[in-house]
Amino acid sequence: MEIDRAIRDCSDRRLQTKYQNATYVIQRAFSLYDFQQVAFSFNGGKDSTVLLHLLRAGYFLYKEEMGSFNGNMDSVLKCPIRTIYFETSSAFPEINSFTYETAASYDLQLDIIRLDFKSGLETLLKEKPTKAIFLGTRIGDPNAIGQEQFSPSSTGWPPFMRVNPILDWSYRDVWAFILTCKVPYCSLYDKGYTSIGSIYDTEPNALLCIPHQSGDKENFKPAYCLSDGRLERAGRAKKLASKAENIPILSNGLKNTNPHQSCSFSASIIAVGDEILFGSVEEKIGATLCKKLNAIGWRVSHIAVVGNDIDLIVDELEHRKCKDDLIFLFGALGPLHSDVSLAGVAKAFGVRLAPDEEFEEYLRHIMGNHGTGNRNEMALLPEGITELLHHDKLVVPLIKCCNVMLLSATNTNELEQQWDCLLQLCSSPLVQMGPFISKQLSTKLHDVEIAAVLSKLCLDFPDIHIGCHRQSRAGPLIINFVGKDHERIQLASHILSQKFDFGAFSELSSG
Repeated sequence: MEIDRAIRDCSDRRLQTKYQNATYVIQRAFSLYDFQQVAFSFNGGKDSTVLLHLLRAGYFLYKEEMGSFNGNMDSVLKCPIRTIYFETSSAFPEINSFTYETAASYDLQLDIIRLDFKSGLETLLKEKPTKAIFLGTRIGDPNAIGQEQFSPSSTGWPPFMRVNPILDWSYRDVWAFILTCKVPYCSLYDKGYTSIGSIYDTEPNALLCIPHQSGDKENFKPAYCLSDGRLERAGRAKKLASKAENIPILSNGLKNTNPHQSCSFSASIIAVGDEILFGSVEEKIGATLCKKLNAIGWRVSHIAVVGNDIDLIVDELEHRKCKDDLIFLFGALGPLHSDVSLAGVAKAFGVRLAPDEEFEEYLRHIMGNHGTGNRNEMALLPEGITELLHHDKLVVPLIKCCNVMLLSATNTNELEQQWDCLLQLCSSPLVQMGPFISKQLSTKLHDVEIAAVLSKLCLDFPDIHIGCHRQSRAGPLIINFVGKDHERIQLASHILSQKFDFGAFSELSSG
């Protein structure tokens, strides 16, 4: 059997282990269910392509072990399993073509469904009773959370067993299998597509773009050239920009400026550390983050310090994850008993911590033979929601879980490096907008004298944040004007100055 032979003859021990585990799951399924009672969900993508050939190999090995070839070797090698294909009008033509060609090549019994997944399955399973369906689900897929290699269908769905032979496979494993076994795959992957959805939300992965001369058409490297598998979905069309396209038009003389100049996204910052709360360490990373976020046009809506307690982290995340575009969380990352940040993130999003093989490889490279304890425990990340953001200047990639950005920086110098790398990433979650600019005026006027004027000014300039503070109780009052329009800030400060005697205010240096 050519697939089994190719894997056994290769030198990739990791791939061999993945193959052995996957084919064991497949053989187990064939021993539990009759061949007529199982089906295979195929969508023409790389994952289901890998699963098809694993099914062929697993079926061959199962038949070989049972000694039941019955002289029909060609049928065994092709594994003519009943195959479900959900055909939609939004599918790429290349996907449709590859699916039908593959079905013909391997005598797959193709059941074409043109309904949504749930309705289609309900209809199909009534016509053709099915006890188990092989799926190409991998950890990291949106629907993978909570699944095991054998997982009953969810409540409200028709009853069947979901069989996930490649659940623990990485992007690298998928392409290692395809290239090692030299199996055909959809041509879109040779054009820079790394994760294929519909024609409306999928484009070539910009990380694979080949620099071209002016006027030339963009070209892309094949999908297997993507070095960091966690970025396979970077080609899915991002909807974040729509926020900048729907900014309400403000009145009171505000200019209709470029939305990317005037829009702002919000972020919150959570520091984790008992040492901060006990006063043993002065927290400086949060203040530095505020400055950096403001410099790229992001508004910081909340900053908090919590102790090394999972539930305290969960409380903060549950309050902020639906209110802010991004949450920065730092502190308590590592293998110690007090390093609870990742567990807090997992609990806040209702997922478990699971081993991440790609992250473990990074840790193994750093630790060598000097580590103690079980290294797998250090590579436990929130299952199904984690993205590793790799940069050549970072020894360990940054960790992003949904809209939570975890920073391993322990001081402002380390933060500087991680921040610069984060901005440089093609898949950076930080959309750079027009920066916030500020102006400060100092006055010895009494609070009572200036209060009414400032209140009226806030109403007249809703686009400007006007705040006040003192550096000492007996010192001058400092008035801050913060916004994105320099002319508006100048106008607001000028109107304030005109309300009082000349010299009542002096401008402070922004530095």
